[in-house]
Amino acid sequence: MTGLESLQTEMQIDSAAVTFLLTKLIAAKVEELKREGVLLGLSGGVDSAVVAALCRRAVGPDKVLALMMPEKDSRKEHFQDALTLAADLGINARVISLTTWLKEVEAYRLFALNKLSFFGKLRERIMKTACNYYRKKTGETPFSASLLGFKDKDFASYLKTGNAYYRLKHRLRMVLLYLHGELENRLVVGCANKTEYKIGFFVKHGCDDAADVMPLLDLYKTQVRALASHLEIPTRITEKAPSPDILPGINDEEAIGLSYKELDLILSALEKGWAESEISQAVGVEKERVEYVKNLIQRSAHMRQTYFPKIQN
Repeated sequence: MTGLESLQTEMQIDSAAVTFLLTKLIAAKVEELKREGVLLGLSGGVDSAVVAALCRRAVGPDKVLALMMPEKDSRKEHFQDALTLAADLGINARVISLTTWLKEVEAYRLFALNKLSFFGKLRERIMKTACNYYRKKTGETPFSASLLGFKDKDFASYLKTGNAYYRLKHRLRMVLLYLHGELENRLVVGCANKTEYKIGFFVKHGCDDAADVMPLLDLYKTQVRALASHLEIPTRITEKAPSPDILPGINDEEAIGLSYKELDLILSALEKGWAESEISQAVGVEKERVEYVKNLIQRSAHMRQTYFPKIQN
């Protein structure tokens, strides 16, 4: 068996067994924490779709509430996919527009391209061009640069305002999830997966970081997709390009700079302690890409930890 075949074999899961385990976990946490149901944010993407289907199996459709929280940067097809999925699953759904909230704190003024709000395709092209320009000028992606602060970095003012703009959206969604979770005594179920968590592709204290239970946190993105197939999530959701849907024209893989297929194999090999050259040869990517992923893990370590001084022995 080649190195690649070994990694691909390790990536395979028993979807039926995993589904059973995760539904039992969700149901057990509802009982343990004395909740009367569950609550999740439903975005129209594969991760939240899988979580919604798991929650339905765990506690029944009547005890599941999906919050859909679009705003003016959200793509209509993602919102429609979320609405349709909720109806297909027979779960309760509630729509809360973030636009008014974001206008109230003048968030849209942080993003210069909002002046072109009536020119959607143009905004997307400008955003892609800006990201590519930054990568060529600095040698890193805006995403990797944003994992730490911007002291002495080129284009720091743009990066700071961009971070403030899109991270606010995730944090506002987290606040609304917990507001309704507390009001209705529901367990807040998060949708983060292992791939995004390992490299820091989430917002600290945002809706993909703060939750009562994270059923997908030990599954790589490709494993989540396998689970989605088992749960019969519609192909319109599983086959579209994953996107955080918070900045125009940028999907996950463009922001990260790698496909999820490559990224998952690299992360799995790193977790097993493989050498960079061994990973490069097995996955069929340049050694620099493996080093890039290692760097993402190291830079984002602070996002997965809480620091405190040790005062007592």
